[in-house]
Amino acid sequence: MSALQAVRGTHDLIGEDQRRHAHVVATARRISELYGFAEWSTPIFEDTRVFSRTLGETSDVVSKEMYSFTDRGGDSLTLRPEGTASVCRALVTNGLTQSLPQKVFYNGPMFRYERPQKGRYRQFHQIGAELIGASEPVADAEVIAMGRDILEALGIAKDTVLELNTLGDPQSRAAWRDGLVAYFQGVKGQLSEDSLTRLERNPMRILDSKAPQDRALLDDAPMLDAFLTPEARTFWDGLRRALDLFKVPFRENPRIVRGLDYYSHTAFEFVTERLGSQGTVLAGGRYEGLVAEMGGPPTPAIGWAGGIERLSMLLEQAPAAPRSVAIVPTGDDVAPVALSVLQALRQAGVRAEADYRGSLKKRMERAGKTNACFAVVLGGEEVARGVVQLRDLDNRAQEEVAIDALPALLAARLGL
Repeated sequence: MSALQAVRGTHDLIGEDQRRHAHVVATARRISELYGFAEWSTPIFEDTRVFSRTLGETSDVVSKEMYSFTDRGGDSLTLRPEGTASVCRALVTNGLTQSLPQKVFYNGPMFRYERPQKGRYRQFHQIGAELIGASEPVADAEVIAMGRDILEALGIAKDTVLELNTLGDPQSRAAWRDGLVAYFQGVKGQLSEDSLTRLERNPMRILDSKAPQDRALLDDAPMLDAFLTPEARTFWDGLRRALDLFKVPFRENPRIVRGLDYYSHTAFEFVTERLGSQGTVLAGGRYEGLVAEMGGPPTPAIGWAGGIERLSMLLEQAPAAPRSVAIVPTGDDVAPVALSVLQALRQAGVRAEADYRGSLKKRMERAGKTNACFAVVLGGEEVARGVVQLRDLDNRAQEEVAIDALPALLAARLGL
């Protein structure tokens, strides 16, 4: 019988991969706390309408990529393809629309049926942040600055560029939409089949198309800047001023778009050239209609999400494997004392492991292979005197230490 394999598009997090993953999450959590964000956890699966309403029935995610199923009760459920809709649903479900603003950080697995490639999986993981209930451009700048600070703390900000655009207000986008429809009607014979459908149902979705023939047509499509209202231009100017105050450098890119109607004003992406075609590592924007789609009141919000796999790949070095203290009893007669020492060290915050098999030589060899930094050797004669032999496995120095003094001594030497 052949061994079972992981499902295509999924991957195990073990060893260095897990340490990189955990480091990204822990760093993002720490920085988000500095900005006053609270961590939320939402279910991995939701009512399908949570995503079909917010992502749009004609979007590629809803029409081609969602993992949806009917449960035994007849309800249509979907493994979450992204985190923002779930956070907005949780806001309404938990009665928090009257307690705004809410600053939310999240992390966890997401699911999309896509062609697996470098940095893209069918089960992937994201960190994300949402600032819900703030309508000022400085709020957008602060959320972007937090993303930049996370990249800085990870040591990868130097490898990324912030690209920024405005999507205008609803009036700006309505005028722009009319201009896009007129343009795409004139070249409809060159559009992909999917974009012909979008032209009838939601023409702005053409801007998100991945089809090469559609992408080639975008260069000559009308730009939003020509349709901005005075109010939208004021917001755009305020955002750029606030980013300057936060000392966040950016590059304007009018080709960053969002095809769904509820996006407005700010759209941004932190991009890198180190990951080939999967160059976007953290991206987001301002949105206005998601909370209302969940049954709440119209609520402004700004947020972003970052791919943990891609961020992990950019780390120059994996975090070091944790080091431990090896407890090495030399015989069964000292095993009870070894267990007592083991637990005393753990209660003092020292990572400790015990090995009971084989000769003393074999046990010391295994201690070295487990990345232990110290070995505590317990022999019958030493234990009778209330002491152990403490061996530094890095420099081979050895000393005799009283059992009662051992936890505090090791905690101090390990900087705990």
